Amino acid sequence: MKWKVLYAYSVTVLLWGSAFPAIKFGLQSYSPGHLAALRLFIGAIGLTVFAVVRKIKLPDLRDVPAVLLLGFLGFAVYHTALSYGENSVSAGESSLIVSTTPIFSAILAALFLKEPLPKIGWLGSVIAFLGVAMISFGKDDSLAKLSLGALWILTAALGESFYFVFQSKYLKKYGFLPFTVYTIIAGAVCMLFFLLGLAGEVLRASASSTYAVLYLGLIPTLIPYFALAYITSIVGASEATSSLYLTPVIALIISWIWLGEIPAFLSLAGGTLALMG
Repeated sequence: MKWKVLYAYSVTVLLWGSAFPAIKFGLQSYSPGHLAALRLFIGAIGLTVFAVVRKIKLPDLRDVPAVLLLGFLGFAVYHTALSYGENSVSAGESSLIVSTTPIFSAILAALFLKEPLPKIGWLGSVIAFLGVAMISFGKDDSLAKLSLGALWILTAALGESFYFVFQSKYLKKYGFLPFTVYTIIAGAVCMLFFLLGLAGEVLRASASSTYAVLYLGLIPTLIPYFALAYITSIVGASEATSSLYLTPVIALIISWIWLGEIPAFLSLAGGTLALMG
């Protein structure tokens, strides 16, 4: 079991780290809303086929509102806000800001699930948010734009944190595989209003950007969520999301190699402070 958990952690960190530069690359041809929607639509189509083949049962009718809400927060809000944020924030810096997700998760778990967060945990949270503030002010030439982008990404992190924390009850009831299928499809349903103009954007987009979105929809959108849901079902929400602290390392390396992005010194210092927190 320990090796399975370790493997699931590794897959989550590697694939989610690759998502940040892929989003940045896809934004060369796609608007943030359409990129997020197309990514989720692709993932939902793949999961629908998977659910039919595996004969996954539908959720109980009384749980449908919760599934829709968690799908909205964990997928529609997260992917849309992250895409808008990466319009003005580099992929590496975005991953550093998203690393606040475990902090939000720990605070929410302490408040609502009574998972204890000691005083050192609250201190660490304050330190980490100071680090995020430093990242937000990492580029003097576009301060307002970067700060707005950082706010978008913090919104994404908060939405994802709600999803990770409040899925625990339903993971026990349905299992990590069916419930993740339910919520990703629910998130895609919440994105239907982005259908307007999507076909035209796909036709105008470069092939390489479309390949990047296809990758996002089929790989980072699906596999890490299954892996993290599996980890959460074993070790709990706070400990499971702690793996996300390693995601920026992968994102920074891939962004440097693929996109040639070199973060500002202040952003790197802020990221280091966030991780220390």
